[in-house]
Amino acid sequence: MAAHPDLKGRILEFYDCVNGRCGMYDDSGHGTHVGGILAGDGRLSKGEYAGIAPEADLVIVKVLDSKGEGSVEQILEGIQWICRNHGRYGIRIANVSVGAKQGLDEKKEQDLIEAVEMLWDLGITVVVSAGNQGPKTGSIAVPGNSRKVITVGALDEPGMKNACSGVGPTDHCIVKPELVAPGYHVASCNSRYFKTKIPYVRKSGTSMATPVVSGAAALFLSKYPEAQ
Repeated sequence: MAAHPDLKGRILEFYDCVNGRCGMYDDSGHGTHVGGILAGDGRLSKGEYAGIAPEADLVIVKVLDSKGEGSVEQILEGIQWICRNHGRYGIRIANVSVGAKQGLDEKKEQDLIEAVEMLWDLGITVVVSAGNQGPKTGSIAVPGNSRKVITVGALDEPGMKNACSGVGPTDHCIVKPELVAPGYHVASCNSRYFKTKIPYVRKSGTSMATPVVSGAAALFLSKYPEAQ
């Protein structure tokens, strides 16, 4: 996550599972873009490109490297960190805009599924991307194939020829995704703003659709904080 003006003052913590650095940074641009969709206040666009929940606070856990890739071990470390610290920061929602491709080692797949379900069992709303291996049947990414979490696909646009959103059912015949949201050509915060002076960029994928739903969940919980 980069220090973008649209997120100023609302990033409570940054934890780096990739390089172990203390200072906040985003060398792939993925996290800043996702964070802006969820919680950017749109100040650089006078509100035009505000996120879904522009007053939400964020706790950032970096699990992807400069190429936007991450290992199962890094993702598990990030989830375990959230489990240990969710009470400290009042974490109510976990946005998981990552997913493993089909053919993952069976044990690693089970470890990822158990990890996100552990978050769910702690009372955290877990929102996971459906992955970009679709649109063939049975292409939901891990851990979006968990029966407990909310899995989000990207809504196809009229005339679209390159749809990639993962599609169910899972190997256990679970209907997925539960929801779809806009995820193609989404404008959000540019991690390189201070170098390029370009405040927003467009990206596509289920990683972009997922924070739309996470933001909606944040709005719901802000109105009904007693909800589980």
